[in-house]
Amino acid sequence: MYDVVVVGGGPSGATAAEDLVRSGHSVALLDREGRIKPCGGAIPPRLMQDFHITEDQLLTKVTTARMISPTGRHVDIPIENGYVGMVDRKDFDPFLRTRAAEAGAEYFTGTFVRIDRPDGTPVVIYRDKATQETRELPCKLVIGADGAKSRVGLAEVKDADKVPLVFAYHEIIKAPPKTETYDPVRCDVIYDGAISPDFYGWVFPHGDSASVGMGSEQSSVDLKKATAALRTASGLDHCETLRKEGAPIPLKPLDCWDNGKDVVLAGDAAGVVAPSSGEGIYYAMVGGRVAATACAATLASGRVKDLKLARKLFMREHKMVFRVLASMQNAYYRNDNRRERFVSLCHDVDVQRLTFEAYMNKKLVRARPMAHLKIGIKNMAHLTGLVKANHV
Repeated sequence: MYDVVVVGGGPSGATAAEDLVRSGHSVALLDREGRIKPCGGAIPPRLMQDFHITEDQLLTKVTTARMISPTGRHVDIPIENGYVGMVDRKDFDPFLRTRAAEAGAEYFTGTFVRIDRPDGTPVVIYRDKATQETRELPCKLVIGADGAKSRVGLAEVKDADKVPLVFAYHEIIKAPPKTETYDPVRCDVIYDGAISPDFYGWVFPHGDSASVGMGSEQSSVDLKKATAALRTASGLDHCETLRKEGAPIPLKPLDCWDNGKDVVLAGDAAGVVAPSSGEGIYYAMVGGRVAATACAATLASGRVKDLKLARKLFMREHKMVFRVLASMQNAYYRNDNRRERFVSLCHDVDVQRLTFEAYMNKKLVRARPMAHLKIGIKNMAHLTGLVKANHV
């Protein structure tokens, strides 16, 4: 019998498995393999520091972010005194799984079927990928880290089906040489209703390749058609397409992450993707870590209420950031007029510094009081229409 079975071997599940085995627990890590989540691949320095990711995992280092408005206006925001690392989930996820296995987690490849409890304790039933035989993993606790629309969550956790989703799609293309519209050390974020009526599009460099994609909560949007339009607008329609991927992405943490007895959710399964930005890798890994902490506490104390520590620890650290980002998305992603105003707001140097300090360090930072006041006044001026949409 394992102490914990982790279902899902993405950044969240692999992190949870590694943390648990390093703290002396027996762990089975179950992943179906073969699925690559659509992802821009940006990881901040805080992630590299907290989770011991070395620079050899990076495909490139981005030093500038370009925000592009519906009318094509843009603002380039330099990343002062640092960079954002770029990874490809095709390689990054297997690296994390291998690291967990090398630390001592037993790795199984297959598809989660259900959880049985013949003797009161959970037994994870899965279908082996190689043989298609049904097999069992008996355990004391289960971590569901199997992504948005988590099968573990849907079966075990109340209201796991009620999280709002953005449907994301991207194409990995062979990167062109540097051009007027493409820079191998710049991330482009496109706020244009013609690409996405309620989210954004992106062009993120991955060294020899690049991720070009978009997302929308509206099921009526043709994701492939919108991505084709984005590639044309970015001068990338002639580039070779290497692969295509799509998946739902949650944009709100669930109100409850556990079933009150032996299951806790982590990562996308718990809804921990940042609103507005859609950033998920860092928060997924944090989600895996707090889930591992909650399981370790429960195993030590015997109190199932300790499973609630996962959500408590995460929200204590990140609730305010998520709240601010959700407010920004609700305010500026409604229509192209608002998106135009948002890009204008991004010209403000204080906004740029606060945004990237918060992104790089994963917390809201204190700034000069006058800077906060200036940002607040300019924000209200845009939202109330006191200035023109293209005002800088």
